[in-house]
Amino acid sequence: MEATSMLLQDSLLGVWNNRNSAERIALMEKIYNKEILFYEDDKNEPIVGIESIENLIQKLQQNWPADFEFMLTEASQSNHNIQHISWQLGASGQQPVAAGVDVAIIEEGKIKSLYLFLKTA
Repeated sequence: MEATSMLLQDSLLGVWNNRNSAERIALMEKIYNKEILFYEDDKNEPIVGIESIENLIQKLQQNWPADFEFMLTEASQSNHNIQHISWQLGASGQQPVAAGVDVAIIEEGKIKSLYLFLKTA
C-alpha cells in the first residue's frame, strides 16, 4: 500500500500541473489505469482513458493563466484501495478560483477511477 499512497498527489501535482504534454502522458501511464474513468460531475458520463484526460487537460490549461496551479490543502489519505486529496486552483499568493476534493479507486497499484468534487472558491 505504501507505493500507492502518493498516487493522487502525483496525479494532481505531477499530471494536472504539468504544462508539458509528453511528460504528463508518461506520468499518467505510470499512475493511471489505461482505461481510467474520470467522473467530472454527476450529470455527465465519465471521461475514459489516458488520451481523453490528456485532451481535457490541454483544453483547460489553454484557458488558464500560466501561473495557475493546483495546491494541496490537505495531504492525501488512504483507506485500503480508496484515496482522497483536497486542493485549490489558482495563482500562488492569490485567492483561489476553485477548490475541491479528488477521490480515487486504486486497483493493481494504479488509479482505476477518479471522482472530482468541485466547489467554487
